Amino acid sequence: MKFCKKYQEFMQNQEKELPGLGFKKLKKILKKCRKDFESHQQFVNQNNEQSSDSADEQHCPHLCSVCDGTFFPSLLKEMSEIVGCFNERAQKLLELHLASGFRKYVIWFKGKLHGNHVALIQEGKDLVTYALINSIAVRKILKKYDKIHYSKQGQAFRSQAQSMHIEILQSPWLCELMAFHINLRQTKMNSRAKGPALFDGCSLTFDDDDDQKPSLSCKLFDSVNVEIDLTCSICLDTVFDPVSLTCGHIFCYLCACSAASVTIVDGLKSAEPKQKCPLCRETGVYEGAVHLEELNLLLSRSCHEYWEQRLQSERVERVRQAKEHWEFQCRAFMGV
Repeated sequence: MKFCKKYQEFMQNQEKELPGLGFKKLKKILKKCRKDFESHQQFVNQNNEQSSDSADEQHCPHLCSVCDGTFFPSLLKEMSEIVGCFNERAQKLLELHLASGFRKYVIWFKGKLHGNHVALIQEGKDLVTYALINSIAVRKILKKYDKIHYSKQGQAFRSQAQSMHIEILQSPWLCELMAFHINLRQTKMNSRAKGPALFDGCSLTFDDDDDQKPSLSCKLFDSVNVEIDLTCSICLDTVFDPVSLTCGHIFCYLCACSAASVTIVDGLKSAEPKQKCPLCRETGVYEGAVHLEELNLLLSRSCHEYWEQRLQSERVERVRQAKEHWEFQCRAFMGV
């Protein structure tokens, strides 16, 4: 079955109407461009105007009014809607899983999963599949664009999408769903109730050996591999209390605060817009940072001894910063 048909069937079978890629429409745009180009080539051949040095005429113009005027704006809009929907639904699902006490019962009551852990797993599985099939669709349509145009503009657009944070595999919520899968798998309740696995036909591993960098990885269908390095590039240790900046890079929360020149009391939202990511040097990445609570839970369970050591050292630093903050506030209040 061709991917276009497979993609359309998948989107039509969703219980909820979700934003998707106009795959068929985008292919029609490219098909029209190809026909226009072939007609032009036939005209050139009939008039014997081709020469040995006319290699530049063997593809569509660098700026194609048919494609560039319709194709990229449509794709950009659809990608934004897809990643926005995925982030929102993943956030709600994980909030439901991590809630406790009375708040959890309120969320269960308002939600539509009715307290069913099997339903939680199924919801997570559907979200991951939704993210992956749309990521594959984008990759295939951009590959087709470059093939028709003999260009690399499709690759350039993909890089642009990553810088605009609308590449769905770059979303921190995908990392959270991967950690969510392991956390559910490790619970006693999940081991007793043999519900469906979150990822079918793939392996999900977490490595934290001395000779290997800690990483969260998942091998998925259609040769899509997701691997997330869990080493903080600031302290060069396994991330502790991890946070993902809007550029997609993950750091320890305390390290991120230090890089943003803010205290833990003020938080990352108080960082100046000019502050840059320590890795990619992109500005304005701290205000929308996501605290990776599922990953934090996974790491605390998987490397307990290391976690306890970091917890003790972090507690000392947090108390010091909090003390300095309130001493400064008191001096300012007293006019000293």
